[in-house]
Amino acid sequence: MALSALFQRTDPSPFGHFFSDLAKGLRSYGLFISLLVIMVFFQIMTDGALFEPLNLTNIILQNSYIVVMALGMLLVIVAGHVDLSVGSVCGFIGAVAAVLMVNLQVNYLQAALLCLLLGALIGAVQGYWVAYHQIPSFIVTLAGMLVFKGLALAVLQGKSVGPFPEQFQLLSTGFISDPLQTESVKWLSFFLGVGLAVALFVAKFRDHLLRIKHGMSTEHVVSFIATSVISSALILWFTYQLASYKGLPNVILVMGFLIFLYDFITRRTVLGRRIYALGGNAKAARLSGIKTERLTMVAFINLGVLSALAGLIFAARLNTATPKAGLGFELDVIAACFIGGASASGGVGKVMGAVVGAFIMGVMNNGMSIMGIGIDYQQVIKGVVLLAAVCIDVYNQKK
Repeated sequence: MALSALFQRTDPSPFGHFFSDLAKGLRSYGLFISLLVIMVFFQIMTDGALFEPLNLTNIILQNSYIVVMALGMLLVIVAGHVDLSVGSVCGFIGAVAAVLMVNLQVNYLQAALLCLLLGALIGAVQGYWVAYHQIPSFIVTLAGMLVFKGLALAVLQGKSVGPFPEQFQLLSTGFISDPLQTESVKWLSFFLGVGLAVALFVAKFRDHLLRIKHGMSTEHVVSFIATSVISSALILWFTYQLASYKGLPNVILVMGFLIFLYDFITRRTVLGRRIYALGGNAKAARLSGIKTERLTMVAFINLGVLSALAGLIFAARLNTATPKAGLGFELDVIAACFIGGASASGGVGKVMGAVVGAFIMGVMNNGMSIMGIGIDYQQVIKGVVLLAAVCIDVYNQKK
């Protein structure tokens, strides 16, 4: 029954809409295709170094905190605002964590909880001025950027503080314990990848059947099978590469949980729909009974917590807190959201788009570093990519 439904088409010709479906598919998966093209390009330019298991693991570790902040930034941008202080907040929280754990010998779990609460407080303060006093978020968070850069310097007294407790370091440098490991492969990590591939296929298959049941348009069966096979193959290849090194990093579990959670919130909950309504038309949202000020506060508090979490991940990776930690992170985070399809005017953006956008920036950073391109030209290239993403957004809005 399910298989017959899969092949069901409203058009009498099995390939009647194949090319139109293919065009829609290319638009839907355009961001993933762009990431693959960029990866293949750097794989060629780096003589195969990009796809080495060690380097793929480094890409995950180096961009984990950017992905975490991008999830929070996406909600703020969708709500019609922007936060320029995330990099400074990230560095400041790392500094506070170092003082608590290293200087004051506070338990790492208690210190981490205090840091997350501090991040929520920072988000609430900034969100309050934006939501209830209508001060542009650009101004509020620009001030916050300067404030928290200065506070990080003050807390650390201008010097680096470390190392962190070993248990805390495992947040960013540890790997999943694997009782099934052999000399060459961590099989538990690979089987987790298999489980993920199967779960995503089942979810997509169920969505396809539901769309048919309710008479909604569906992608062509050839497109459905092709995208399912390709995506599953890529997941299996990627997890096998990681499994052939040290397995799945602990931080990838944190990222995976957050990605699933925020994808669910934005697509399946009232809160998610209201945030999109707020960014699409704040006045209409207010007239429909949505408490827009409270919703704006929620978005900024959420970003504050995720910025704090990113600060903990970054500090654990460096194993020290430095006065310059978080410098320039806001560029990569905001760029990840815009490259991922978020609209500068609010109301538009997807979680998976922001995640893929973060990894596009991460692969570019990693690939250009391997190629020996200087940091000066790296900044130029990333700026051009960000401008191109915004230009595409403006062009699409005018169509």
